[in-house]
Amino acid sequence: MIATPNLVPRAEALLAHARAHGMTIATAESCTGGLIAATLTAIAGSSDVVDRGFVTYSNAAKTELLDVPAALIDRHGAVSAEVVLAMAEGALAHSSADLAVAVSGVAGPGGGTPEKPIGTVHLAAVRRGGEAIHHLAHFGDIGRTEVRSLTVLEAFMLLESLIH
Repeated sequence: MIATPNLVPRAEALLAHARAHGMTIATAESCTGGLIAATLTAIAGSSDVVDRGFVTYSNAAKTELLDVPAALIDRHGAVSAEVVLAMAEGALAHSSADLAVAVSGVAGPGGGTPEKPIGTVHLAAVRRGGEAIHHLAHFGDIGRTEVRSLTVLEAFMLLESLIH
């Protein structure tokens, strides 16, 4: 088991960077269950940067709240580049945020397959009117808490890369 990273300093840095550029953030989370938004909002004053968060753990929630087409989920699976990109776009469409990040993965201890083993996480971030980026992480079977924490860290890094 690896040490869970201290996410608060990274969250503070992300909030400061977004604030300096006048940007706001929305989150769309599956495997992290709201941990990205919770980490950001644990910091006093984050309400000027964090617009909203969507916890879309089920496929139905992804479709109902973020307009991810059910056919897309059926074709590629919830843990896929196509679905997280659609989740991020959906979070922007249903918010006034400038940036959105989305995550979907297999945190474990069960649920892995040969194609998508435990520790596989797809992340996407999008900037309103601009670029979208995707990242595929293979954390391995390191424990549910660690997979989720490292996913939050990766999500912060993706968001940071879109602030300019």
